[in-house]
Parts: sequence; C-alpha cells; structure tokens
Amino acid sequence: MDRVLWISLAGAAGTAARYLLTVAITQRFGTSFPAGTMVVNLMGCFILAAVMSAGAAVGWSATVRMAVTVGFLGGFTTYSSFNQETLMLWERGATSAALLNLAVTLAGGLAAGWLGMLVGRQWH
Repeated sequence: MDRVLWISLAGAAGTAARYLLTVAITQRFGTSFPAGTMVVNLMGCFILAAVMSAGAAVGWSATVRMAVTVGFLGGFTTYSSFNQETLMLWERGATSAALLNLAVTLAGGLAAGWLGMLVGRQWH
C-alpha cells in the first residue's frame, strides 16, 4: 500500500509540474505552436531514460523507481513511456515490433482522436 501512496503523490506532483511548465512556456512563446507540450514530452523522454539507467545502476528501490517513472512521469507525460518502450524494443533487436508500435501509436492515435472528435460532436 505504501508504494501506491508514493506513486499517487508523485503523480500529483508530475501533473502540477506539467501544468506549470506548460503555462510558463506558453506565456513565453505564445499559442501558435504547442511548445509547452513538446518540451514536456521531450523532457519526460530524457528523464525516464535517465532514471531507468541510473536507477538500475545505483540500485534504487522498486518503490522509488515506480514513484518517479509511473507516478511523476506518468502525471508529467505518457509520451515518455511510449518512447522508452519503443527504444527497448529497438535495443533488443525487435525492430519490426518497434516500428509497429511507432506506426500504430501515431496512426491509431490520430484515428482514435478523429473518431472521438466525431463522437463528441454528436453529444452536444
């Protein structure tokens, strides 16, 4: 139960960090390009890869690793998980699976978003 609590608290912190960083970047660069989301996603990819590598090397507890990765970065961005999982497939030599994950996530995400937009328009 302690692990769930730490993951939840870290998730709340990640969500707040995403919001505050996105607001700051949007105030600085405007709204013509989603720079805030882009920066958050790129930072999330970097932090997740660094934590996974360092945590394994240093021997961080599973609870600490889960709080940072699933909790904080889960609240901060989910793109980082997609990136890490695709990189791990690529690194293991599962190139076809990595490319499939990339293609289905991108195309499927756009298709699901388009379908959701159509369904949402029918509700009002």
